[in-house]
Amino acid sequence: MKNKKPDSWRQTDPFAAREQEKYARTIPSREFILQTLEERGMPLTLTELCAEWRLESDWEIEALSRRLRAMQRDGQLIRNRREGYGPVAKMNLVTGRVIGHPEGHGFLIPDEGGDNLFLSPRQMRKLLHGDRAVTHIIGVDYRGRREVAVVEVLERNTETVVGRFCAERGTYFVIPDNKRINQDIIIPVDSCGAARAGQIVIAELIEQPNAQNRPLGRIKEVLGDHMAPGMEIRIAIASHGIPVEWPEAVTQEAGQYAETVPESAYQGRWDLRGTPLVTIDGITARDFDDAVYCERRGNNWRLLVAIADVSWYVRPGTALDQEARKRGNSVYFPDRAIPMLPEALSNGLCSLNPHVDRLCMVCEMTINAEGRIIRSRFAEAVLRSQARLTYDTVAAIVTARNPQVRAEYAELVPHLDRLLELYQVLRIWREQRGAMDFDTQETVIEYGADRKIERILPTERNDAHRLIEECMIAANVAAARFLQRHKMPGLYRVHEGPTQDRLNKLRAFLGELGLGLGGGEKPSPRDYTRLLEQVHDRPDVHLIQTVMLRSLAQAVYGPGNVGHFGLALEAYTHFTSPIRRYPDLQVHRAIRHILQGGKAVDFPYAHADLIGLGEHCSMTERRADDAVRDAVEWLKCEYMLDKVGQIFDGIITGVTGFGLFLELRDVYVEGLVHVTALRNDYYQFDPIGHRLHGERSGQVYRLGDALRVQVARVDLDERKIDFEPVESGRGESGRRNRYPQRRK
Repeated sequence: MKNKKPDSWRQTDPFAAREQEKYARTIPSREFILQTLEERGMPLTLTELCAEWRLESDWEIEALSRRLRAMQRDGQLIRNRREGYGPVAKMNLVTGRVIGHPEGHGFLIPDEGGDNLFLSPRQMRKLLHGDRAVTHIIGVDYRGRREVAVVEVLERNTETVVGRFCAERGTYFVIPDNKRINQDIIIPVDSCGAARAGQIVIAELIEQPNAQNRPLGRIKEVLGDHMAPGMEIRIAIASHGIPVEWPEAVTQEAGQYAETVPESAYQGRWDLRGTPLVTIDGITARDFDDAVYCERRGNNWRLLVAIADVSWYVRPGTALDQEARKRGNSVYFPDRAIPMLPEALSNGLCSLNPHVDRLCMVCEMTINAEGRIIRSRFAEAVLRSQARLTYDTVAAIVTARNPQVRAEYAELVPHLDRLLELYQVLRIWREQRGAMDFDTQETVIEYGADRKIERILPTERNDAHRLIEECMIAANVAAARFLQRHKMPGLYRVHEGPTQDRLNKLRAFLGELGLGLGGGEKPSPRDYTRLLEQVHDRPDVHLIQTVMLRSLAQAVYGPGNVGHFGLALEAYTHFTSPIRRYPDLQVHRAIRHILQGGKAVDFPYAHADLIGLGEHCSMTERRADDAVRDAVEWLKCEYMLDKVGQIFDGIITGVTGFGLFLELRDVYVEGLVHVTALRNDYYQFDPIGHRLHGERSGQVYRLGDALRVQVARVDLDERKIDFEPVESGRGESGRRNRYPQRRK
């Protein structure tokens, strides 16, 4: 006898209670829809699903139809030609985000992780950089990459394109400034507006590309001539689609808050206003996310990391929340910031400014003499920061032990000294677990009076930077463990180990140098760290470190915790910067839900919601990095315009079949030595050894070699600088010229 069906789908949908809390009228949850389709083992139409769950009213049918379409847009379902819906995973399809390449092809980053998939130039004709698509694997290309074809475009990422307006033989088009968009935008003659050839414009797309036609657009705005002051930032913002203007609803919501914490917010909070918490940031910082305090208790340390309670002000579903999610993060250009939240919150109510009451989410940790967290708890609190300290000030107090500065901050000195002691044991634990510490160089741009670059300087990190970094890592670890302990869905900061292909290439390279990476097929972070320690004093350490770094994946956000390879941590999330990162805000909401007695089943964010959110926040992070890099490259090109013909010493930072990328020493500007500039020989590219080898002369150019060059050409439009080796360097091996500054 067959089992009788339940009277209602609500009896079998495990997330029915959550749906009831979110919506006045409920329909089956996304999870239950996927579960039903998988159990039935075949695609089902809307009519069949309604019959399955006995949905008969018009509003139920319409609501389910909308949910199915939303799941289709999010890449969870695919609809076949018979109108049947099936899970993407069951139909051998792959959903992901498209990353365009300047040479015309592209890659699909799968939503579920794994290696990127290759999109041929023919497939990319239907797509633009940033689109989301459903694809199916069609084979392996000549380079061994798995190749996919587009089944359906789920989401168009590009609404506007910034670029140079061109006119040729009666045809008008815009060449995108973003080189990942490799299709020109065709502009009909009646859509050109007041644009003149050569100007920088913003084109609004009126038709997306397809297999037959290029994208069609109209001129929305003329930005001006490409050398106008500040144009590089405007281009970067517009080119990458970074939101700048605040919608009226957001401005109104932010304007509802006064300059002080509302009285109603104090109730039930841990009062930390008498605890000498301090903020420690860079000298130019304006928004202060975190404050710290440390004291010794026997053989252990008690560390408080208090983080701005942004989630109390920015509630889910509000205009503020929707705009913050859209932006994903703040973007920091050399001369300005595009904040995730309006200034009234980011620099005002949410910022832990000194000597004023501020709401916070505090993480209290007990850390033992080995640097391990043995206890932790979270609480809603209120604090009053005792001082706004800079890294240099703290370094003067705890490292240099400057008597004048220590006297000025006498009341805070004991707690700052305890922080340094704690940092030293946290550093030991970092080394013991094998966390990687690559020696990379960052720079800062200094402007002159005319807003032109005066110089480019390397940034210097001291113990105060590292101290705060370790405190923040500890709080992020505690937050991840807290979510796991309560089985709460959340966004993790995921950093996977090297893929087999990258690992094979790394080992082949190391083998040529007589080196090896331990760990077999699955090396651990400790294996990487041991190798870094082994090569620390070698003259080619820069080369080895660069290749090791390139073997690792980029960290992303996602609900599936697989640990953080680079930090050698089993679970890691971002909790400490909710003013400038949306994932941190989402983690705060999960923690507050637990503190207020909530359970995972009634948390209003399902696993499927967090997959989409993680993918979106990973995208906005990459978008910000790309935009800042574009602006900085423009500024550096502008800086080099009057240096054509001058000679500099540099280091080879990249080797390709078409030439050498070189960074000028003490100038920190990168350019290209094209292979055609390497005269009097034919050069063969060795991708394993990261080198070019001269057939006749035996001349070798490798990653990390020193090379003297002359600035040959600067192209602002392409953001490219061309170098040529100086004649005096010819005939000498690049390997013999390596790192002359290390010679004694």
